[in-house]
Formats: sequence, C-alpha cells, structure tokens
Amino acid sequence: MTRDQVATTATFDDVVVPHLDAAHRLARWLIGNEDDAKDAVQEASLRAFRYFRTFTGGNGRAWFLRIVRNTSSSWRSQSLRVAADRFDEEVHGGDLPASDPETLLLRVDEDTRLQRAIGQLPDRYRELLVQRELNGLSYRELADAMGIPLGTVMSSLSRARVALRGALVQQLKASDIAGRT
Repeated sequence: MTRDQVATTATFDDVVVPHLDAAHRLARWLIGNEDDAKDAVQEASLRAFRYFRTFTGGNGRAWFLRIVRNTSSSWRSQSLRVAADRFDEEVHGGDLPASDPETLLLRVDEDTRLQRAIGQLPDRYRELLVQRELNGLSYRELADAMGIPLGTVMSSLSRARVALRGALVQQLKASDIAGRT
C-alpha cells in the first residue's frame, strides 16, 4: 500500500480523535488556562477537520499536535486573557483521597512547585517537556510536530531538563530561606 493509499483510507476519527487528550495537555501548558485550552483544542480540531484532505499520511499525532501548537500560539497572541485560577477538584473538592493531611499537603506542594517551575521556562522548553514527558511523543514525533531538526529536539530537550532542574532547585532554596525567617 502506498503512502497516498494510506492517506485516502485514513479517516479523521482515526487520525485526530485518539490524540485529543495529548492535544488538551499541550494546549493547557502553552496557554496556561483550562478554559482557553479547551477552546483552542476545539478550534484546532475544526482546522484539522477542515484541512484533513491535506493530510498525506505519516504520523497523525505529530500532524494534529502541530495544528494544536499553532492554534495555541495564535490563541495566546490574539488577546491578553485574564488569568484565572482554575478549580482543581482534587485540591478544592470535598472528597479527597484517603490519606493523612501531611501527605496531601506535600503532594499539593510538589505539584505546585512543578507547575510553577515549568511555567518559568521559555515557551519552547515548556512545549518540549510537555510533549515528551506528558504526551509521550518520540524525538522524531517532536521534530515533526515542532518543525525542527531531530538533533535540535535532542539538544533543546536536554537544555529544557537542565533548566527545569534549576528552576526546581531555585524554588527549594527560596522556600528553605523563607522557612528559616
């Protein structure tokens, strides 16, 4: 079966729908707001549907996530949206998992630190880490989704991990200093 035959037999549901969760995670990290991320994924899905005829086969996940990436970037630059704290059922809800209060507090603190550290990274580093670590994209898929060479993906991902580690260490030092005063 040739590449063109594969492209003609693939449906939108086969190519896009399985990757909606990964698309949402990417949009959430790129935009920084849950509601806007949902809107951006919906818009990206519409774009993918509208231009599905241009899909020539290959990696559907990388193709769709590139559309999500571009849509999220446009979404962020279109207007300055008011930052809102999102409601987190696990943190704010009444039915917390059965655990002692100290463990829950530490888990929330770790999540907050990680989100803050990732949020401090440059957009490219943040996107690489989210795509690789949360969405599970391979280096090749990252290169295709971001439109950059494979070697650049590897070196940038390495620098992103170093930057994340540095941001986390900086936060730990700051909290140690604040705890001593």
